[in-house]
Amino acid sequence: MKIIVIVLSAALLLCIAPMPYGYYTLVRFVSMIIFAVLAWQMWQREVKAMTVVFGAMALLFQPFVKIALGRGLWNIVDVAAAALLTVMLVRKQIK
Repeated sequence: MKIIVIVLSAALLLCIAPMPYGYYTLVRFVSMIIFAVLAWQMWQREVKAMTVVFGAMALLFQPFVKIALGRGLWNIVDVAAAALLTVMLVRKQIK
């Protein structure tokens, strides 16, 4: 799971660059799945706060009902999500 989270963090940071629209859709879909899996793992480990955070992120990144935040705000969300994942990896909270 660590490698997947590292790749997702890099993909989220790459969203800052101008990319084709399909890339953003792919990243949102993959992010939704990974955040949902992380929410499930946190729920199993009874870490309620992170369960809520990852569940909310899965809902935010889901590609089916678009949440129009604008490019600038999405860039901030992408960097914040990548930072959160990186911090959790460094603290060894993601296994």
